[in-house]
Amino acid sequence: MHRPNIQTLTPENWKDYELLDCGDFEKLERFGDLVLIRPEPQAVWAKAWPQTEWEKRYHIRFKGRSATSGDWIKKNKNTPDRWHISYRNKEAEIKFRLALTSFKHVGIFPEQAVNWDYISSTIKKFKTPEPKVLNLFAYTGGASLIAKAAGADTTHVDSIKQVVTWANENQDLSNLRDIRWVVEDALKFVQRELKRGKKYNGIILDPPAYGHGPKGEKWKLEDQIKEMMTDVVKLLDPEEHFLILNTYSLGFSSVIVENLIKGALPTVRNLEIGELFLNAASGVNLPLGVFGKFRSV
Repeated sequence: MHRPNIQTLTPENWKDYELLDCGDFEKLERFGDLVLIRPEPQAVWAKAWPQTEWEKRYHIRFKGRSATSGDWIKKNKNTPDRWHISYRNKEAEIKFRLALTSFKHVGIFPEQAVNWDYISSTIKKFKTPEPKVLNLFAYTGGASLIAKAAGADTTHVDSIKQVVTWANENQDLSNLRDIRWVVEDALKFVQRELKRGKKYNGIILDPPAYGHGPKGEKWKLEDQIKEMMTDVVKLLDPEEHFLILNTYSLGFSSVIVENLIKGALPTVRNLEIGELFLNAASGVNLPLGVFGKFRSV
């Protein structure tokens, strides 16, 4: 039985983002003109650059107070709390508002640019004039924006209202419009769309390890991803389609993702699996999740 090779992929089009160095459970990153130090649980090795270099370069650092929250400490108090960056590939350009949140995130996962390139290039290959794309666990909307910018009729689903509002701001910044915004538990939404007989040409899933729906629904990746995958493949248009499953859970490997996809869709073709990483200017590679994806075009 043919098995896909395990790929390791890193973004190659980012002008506004750069991983500078990582190690000792931290990462040094440039977002636009600002350099941040943030926690990174996967960076178990030593920093490649000396601490003096980190101290010289950074503008803002995150200091954790608990496992889920902390404070941002600025070198210069006039450094903004919010700023903009953009991403461009061959098919589209999108823009993001970044912000300092209390839980160390800034509103973007840069390694996802690899998936954005796959989304936009696939949409451009479709014969369907305005292919329908569904983005589940959609966060601040990077995948939704790139799908819309590439010409797709896009639906964005996330369970947190404030995050959907943020994604809507990114739509405005990117000079896009008419993304369909849905604040709902992803699994419930998928099951409702199945009952309605809906079909999509593209589906993106980027589920967290743990999460909550707007009505307190509990999401635990290993408990519910099998049901989600079984349901979600039934929404795919049989002729022209793509699907991306991306996971961050520390215990997951790309072979698990392969098995999930093949279990849900035994007839899958053009399956690719692998790991996303960021290549630091210092030369070290930071792993940031595993993916499985396939398309029929």
